[in-house]
Amino acid sequence: MAAEEKAKKRGVGRPRRLEPEAIVATARRILEEEGVAALSMRRVAKEVGTTPMALYHHVRDKDELLMLTLAGTAATVPRPELPADPRARLLAVTLHMHGTLARMPWVVEVLSLGDLTDKGALWMVEEIVGAGVECGLTPVEAVRAYRTLWHCVYGDLVFRRAMERRAEEPDRKRYFPDMLTDADAAELPHLAALADSWAELTEDYDVARQLGAVIDGLLAQAGRPE
Repeated sequence: MAAEEKAKKRGVGRPRRLEPEAIVATARRILEEEGVAALSMRRVAKEVGTTPMALYHHVRDKDELLMLTLAGTAATVPRPELPADPRARLLAVTLHMHGTLARMPWVVEVLSLGDLTDKGALWMVEEIVGAGVECGLTPVEAVRAYRTLWHCVYGDLVFRRAMERRAEEPDRKRYFPDMLTDADAAELPHLAALADSWAELTEDYDVARQLGAVIDGLLAQAGRPE
């Protein structure tokens, strides 16, 4: 009996064993359901049944937690077969990036923090920069071209996500372009003329066509002086 009591006392206060997979799964669920703002070390610790201090023994900080959550995400999506032509390859990789992230809005939000990424996704950056160089851009121009394409992809996805959220509120008042009236024609002639067809024009937006136009503009800079 005394031995049993001692064993129980030794067990009191012993921290629960944390599985890395459980930590990552919990963080990913929070990100998918509520976004980056809802994720914190304290929140994850509570949901896995431990204390923030114990969690810090496994994960250094929120950034490392986000990196662990991103790790391996790109590998879940098969790489497409890429064309040999470098201009076509630029467009194919950029569209693949856009399509992949469109299915993972939480990843877009994490990437918006700046320098966090899934190392397994860097093959897309490598392909874009390499194809740019093959098309005649300098390495510096190719990196800047990648940045421009990423901004186009990111901006489009953020805007689409915002419009999806707003569409879930059917009673919400729509301001643009409804705010435009005939009285605005003098100052805003083009917008006023297009106001009635604006929704149709934006719904018909062709991402591939527009990214192709951006790529052509970027490649036209090859060899031009700064």
